[in-house]
Amino acid sequence: MCAKTIETKDISYETLLQGNRDWVKDMQDSDPTFFDKLSEGQNPPVLWIGCSDSRVPANQITNTKPGDVFVHRNIANVVVHTDMNMLSVLDYSVNVLKVKHVIVCGHYGCGGVKAALGNKQVGIIDNWLRNIRDVYRTHDREMETIKDAEQKFDRLVELNAIEGAANIMNTSIVQNAWSNGQELSVHAWVYSLKTGIIKDLKVTSSSLDDVTPVFKVS
Repeated sequence: MCAKTIETKDISYETLLQGNRDWVKDMQDSDPTFFDKLSEGQNPPVLWIGCSDSRVPANQITNTKPGDVFVHRNIANVVVHTDMNMLSVLDYSVNVLKVKHVIVCGHYGCGGVKAALGNKQVGIIDNWLRNIRDVYRTHDREMETIKDAEQKFDRLVELNAIEGAANIMNTSIVQNAWSNGQELSVHAWVYSLKTGIIKDLKVTSSSLDDVTPVFKVS
């Protein structure tokens, strides 16, 4: 039996701790050795780079367990080469954990992408959202042909994930792994909050042949 789900309106400091205790009991009831095995180490095959949005938890929406997915999240799943946090996660995932898949997953209805489409100041996050506006600028010819506001919003979500995957592929971390013969693929996905379905954007890259010449390192 699963632990009782807490309604959002009922969540408090105390209910979080009680929820943890309930979860531990459920896991031990189903597998008494669960935490013993979990504490021995991790060997996840996947690095997930997603949005910080509370509605997009990597494990739940992919039906995976603790230890299956290494996760990095930020506002609007932005991937840029100046983000040492992201690069550190990527380096550890590729060179230590030896993940086989790096997935950049955006989601329709992303507040960060929507804010980047507007001109209203939000705060310090405006500097972060500039990266998404750069994605728009890169694809401005396509974006300007989309007249429907919702379709334009959805398309920028997709392009942001695609650009993120391209930026992952162009790092020296990933290129060195490919040069050394490591099995590694980079993917771009988008998750729908309305349906719960993940859309594969079909931009998988798995070798140096997929790297644009100007970004190749040796």
